Amino acid sequence: MSALDTVRRALRPRRPWRLAAEASALLIAVAVAFPLYWMVLGAFKPAGEIESSEPRPWTNSPSLDSFRRVLGQQEFGRYFVNSLVVACSVVVVSALVAFLAATAVTRFRFRFRTTLLIMFLIAQMVPVEALAIPLFFVMRDLGQLNTLGSLILPHIAFSLPFAIWMLRGFVKAVPEALEEAAFIDGASRTRFLWQILFPLVFPGLVATSVFSFISAWNDFLFAKSFIISDTSQSTLPMALLVFYKPDEPDWGGVMAASTLMTIPVLIFFVLVQRRLVSGLGGAVKD
Repeated sequence: MSALDTVRRALRPRRPWRLAAEASALLIAVAVAFPLYWMVLGAFKPAGEIESSEPRPWTNSPSLDSFRRVLGQQEFGRYFVNSLVVACSVVVVSALVAFLAATAVTRFRFRFRTTLLIMFLIAQMVPVEALAIPLFFVMRDLGQLNTLGSLILPHIAFSLPFAIWMLRGFVKAVPEALEEAAFIDGASRTRFLWQILFPLVFPGLVATSVFSFISAWNDFLFAKSFIISDTSQSTLPMALLVFYKPDEPDWGGVMAASTLMTIPVLIFFVLVQRRLVSGLGGAVKD
């Protein structure tokens, strides 16, 4: 295609339905991004503007006082490390277990396989809030209350059904002829699993890991329910309670802490965005 054809195609009037679709997508993007913008704006606003009865969508005197108060909290660094440990543990363990389980339910024929897959779907339908109290007693009996294990184990359990169901499509898309060819060439099942199959389904692992990371990173329910007395085991969502006081809430501190909490998620997205797009594309295609 020549440069002239490209210019003509760009200047060609667009169809009304396409303009309406693009305008709708733009409005949705603005609606989604506005809360994030308001959060960051509130983090940089001075206390007088935040508490003003006439809020404005801008600030003439940005300030870092809210960030100084947040970073000045002695336990904030510990909360950050705890959240990082919980999220990374959930991502790594759930990804490995889901990969092995998805391979098993796809490549092997065994009794109750279909029933097991249906149970994975049913597990996704149960709201987390309904299981908070039963899980509390389970963690108590296991002696895991006030430990990071009480946050890691439930999130692994809740992330596995979705991860297994999603990875099943990626494993199924790998031709069985490739596995047979690897066996003919002398590769063992373990070598085929980790050196051939694992790289092929890695985009799907990245896609499922994003959901697992966000769920574990933003968790407040389990952190509030299972971490009762040992505040040294708390995570970042619990740090917001330090700045939210019923009598005198520090909204600037809440916004600044929320902004700092968002940064690791954005970094994680930037690092895996290419794999994420290909993974989600493969899942949709399947």
